Amino acid sequence: MASPFLSNTTISFSSSLSSSSLPRIAPSIPYSSIRSKSTPRRILTVRSKIREIFMPALSSTMTEGKIVSWVKSEGDVLSKGESVVVVESDKADMDVETFYDGILAAIVVGEGETAPVGAAIGILAETEDEIAEAKAKAASKSGASTPSAPPPAPAPAAASTPAPPKSTPAPAAPTVAEGPRKTVATPFAKKLAKQHKVDIESVVGTGPYGRITPEDIEAAAGLSPSKKNVGLAVVVETKPAAPAKAPAASAAPSSLPPPVPGSTVVPFTTMQAAVSKNMVESLSVPTFRVGYPVTTDALDALYEKVKPKGVTMTALLAKAAAMALAQHPLVNSSCKDGKSFTYNSNINIAVAVAINGGLITPVLQDADKLDLYLLSQKWKELVEKARAKQLQPQEYNSGTFTLSNLGMFGVDRFDAILPPGQGAIMAVGASKPTVVADADGFFSVKNKMLVNVTADHRIIYGADLAAFLQTFSKIVENPETLTL
Repeated sequence: MASPFLSNTTISFSSSLSSSSLPRIAPSIPYSSIRSKSTPRRILTVRSKIREIFMPALSSTMTEGKIVSWVKSEGDVLSKGESVVVVESDKADMDVETFYDGILAAIVVGEGETAPVGAAIGILAETEDEIAEAKAKAASKSGASTPSAPPPAPAPAAASTPAPPKSTPAPAAPTVAEGPRKTVATPFAKKLAKQHKVDIESVVGTGPYGRITPEDIEAAAGLSPSKKNVGLAVVVETKPAAPAKAPAASAAPSSLPPPVPGSTVVPFTTMQAAVSKNMVESLSVPTFRVGYPVTTDALDALYEKVKPKGVTMTALLAKAAAMALAQHPLVNSSCKDGKSFTYNSNINIAVAVAINGGLITPVLQDADKLDLYLLSQKWKELVEKARAKQLQPQEYNSGTFTLSNLGMFGVDRFDAILPPGQGAIMAVGASKPTVVADADGFFSVKNKMLVNVTADHRIIYGADLAAFLQTFSKIVENPETLTL
């Protein structure tokens, strides 16, 4: 289970030290290896008594998290491995544990508020003697972050009057003093710095405690800020002169259509924002679609037999898809860099599930190797965890092929959007009675469902997908092998 990123060095950004002449020590070097002849005992007795609880990265796509609830309150004594806070990531709500024993001295980010990955959300003190100092750190930290929310008013004042150097910059000064020890930047900021060849050591961070943000890198590279951070960019520009406000106000209506009278704007939840990001990202992949009719009379008969044992139709379809993928590994492959593709050794079937406020794809790992009954049991557990928003990252981000089934809603056909990082996704419609003619010209009624597969055309071609669908159809029309 993910845990908060607590400072694990003996001398850290959050440590309270009485002397400024202490040497800077790399986290991996033990104290015993750097003793000096003049003051050996002085270095050995230095201990980090105040630590910060950081917002953890609970998934590879998570850039910020929302505090759902604090399990512990200020003043509570914590033990290593104990749950402290529940964080909403872009996919699930997860309990976050602490790495250290101590006292939760202060909560920096309250319930319902968001913070970027790596930002401090709480302060942990080792003993009661450090609580007052920890609270002071939390107050200075929240004081440093609050000006960023309502900056339009304080910003001009700071530019015109010399008074602020006494009040606000006072807590900011220690931040700069701590910064030289180690460059603190968000993961996305580091990625941007590498991409645009910006020396991150020369960038001055504007985030909490001098943390370097993506906006700082964009500014250093001379790039225009992204749409997501336009508001922050406007705030910064209002400091030199008021006219900067007018262009921003006039630019907004041109980029966004005016709201419809009587409408209500509702911001995305963390999960909806992640889904939106993935869907936009999928537009960069060249895809094509192939439909195939499958007769389901035998599958329907098998389902009626195994349904009392807890087997679902989704489990049957996932098992059939996994068995077909085992014979067509190319359809189970993926292309992520546009220059090569990866054969996945595991067949992990991700199944789309609609939950309150979003969409998530729990993954049936090694679906081809599990028997039908164990697969059904695993699927039920995953659905329960998904609806409770308790899925672990490996339970929703390890899929190699996705299955989306709307047949239970009576939908006869639809196209699915290819998830980023996968080679294909199967859309399954409802099974309906259909009049068919045999080779002799006799008519009969059979149940048929239409299966549409969307695939990445960079690695999967039409013939590959057609062969896969033929194999899938044979398995469904002769489903005895599904129970083996």
